[in-house]
Amino acid sequence: MNLSYFISKRISKQQREGFTSAIYSIALVSITLGLAASILSFLIMFGFEEAIKNKMYSFSGHMVINQQSLNNSLEETPLSLNNEIFLETEKFSQVKHIQEYANKAGLIKTDDEILGILLKGVSKRFDTASFKQNMLEGRFIQFQDSSISNEVLVSKTIVDKLNLKIGERLTVHFFQTPPRYRRLTIVGIYQTHLSEYFDDKVLITDIRQVQKLNDWADTLAGGIEVFLKNPEHADFDAAELSGYIDYDMMIMTTKDKYQNIFQWLDLLARQVRILLAIIIIVICVNMISVILIMVMERTPMIGILKALGSKDKLIRGIFMQMGISLIARGLLYGNVLGIGLCALQYFFKIIPLDAKYYYISYVPVSWHWDIVLGLNLIIFLVVTLVLIIPTLIISKINPIKAIKFD
Repeated sequence: MNLSYFISKRISKQQREGFTSAIYSIALVSITLGLAASILSFLIMFGFEEAIKNKMYSFSGHMVINQQSLNNSLEETPLSLNNEIFLETEKFSQVKHIQEYANKAGLIKTDDEILGILLKGVSKRFDTASFKQNMLEGRFIQFQDSSISNEVLVSKTIVDKLNLKIGERLTVHFFQTPPRYRRLTIVGIYQTHLSEYFDDKVLITDIRQVQKLNDWADTLAGGIEVFLKNPEHADFDAAELSGYIDYDMMIMTTKDKYQNIFQWLDLLARQVRILLAIIIIVICVNMISVILIMVMERTPMIGILKALGSKDKLIRGIFMQMGISLIARGLLYGNVLGIGLCALQYFFKIIPLDAKYYYISYVPVSWHWDIVLGLNLIIFLVVTLVLIIPTLIISKINPIKAIKFD
């Protein structure tokens, strides 16, 4: 058996009743709470990112292709669907799905309220699987091959504001020459909690409604939404796809289109990383204190070992083993606590949130086991390396003075 390990185990057993018992417990608690807090912070951070990004992508895809226009009006400049990206999607390996859309500004008037809205027309290509997470009641609109669907999907915000319900018909007015209106039947209610972007104004209906209102052919749309296989490469893929569109068309990523949301998520991620750095610093300071106190308490033992011919490396190894054992124990408890709390929140949603400010009604948790393993490794390696610092004092201890030390 390794001598350093053997001595460190014997000392650790006596440590429970010694002078360093309190500081040892404090260090153990700091490692446990530090790792648990790190796991909670990162898994919740990724939960927020995925939940909110998925909501954004379900409405806009990962990038949008539009026709460039110098017109400042709310009316869209039509884009031709007879382009390479739309017609030959399968040749682009990075593209997962593609769908067309068209927007039309309008006004809903009831007996008590007047509300400006944006009618978003979509086709049967619309990714209903991604949008399903936003559905509260009813169903998605159904598309007829022979006729234009008069069904519409309305947000909970608009339903509550105008006192509407599923099955009810509403009239949407459009200010154009000549003025037009459409009578649409509510078949479903959605909610994203992203009120300023979607819930406050967007109604979803058949794109052919918008095409007819604008006197467009069925080969024209307001834009194309592109879903990528790897959303994190959106900027790179947008640059690559730009070579396949006409000079008067442009590609914008959803991240650029809704900068405020993504900047908020980036700020959240930065704060979590700062928290991790603070946690590691606190753990390191506690561990340095523990090892220094252990060295001071065991100074006579160090003197005797040196007098018997033991090298500094062996003696330092004793305290390093004790420190590593403490770290491993703290990491074990930290994993149990952190993962346990995440599991409780994931399955039971114990902690609610105000969706008005956080865009989601509960604290989300996303499982990333590589992140959990990474946090364990970072804390273990950094704190273990820091343990070398207090053990350097051992080489300066004089054996004779150490034996007489009291």
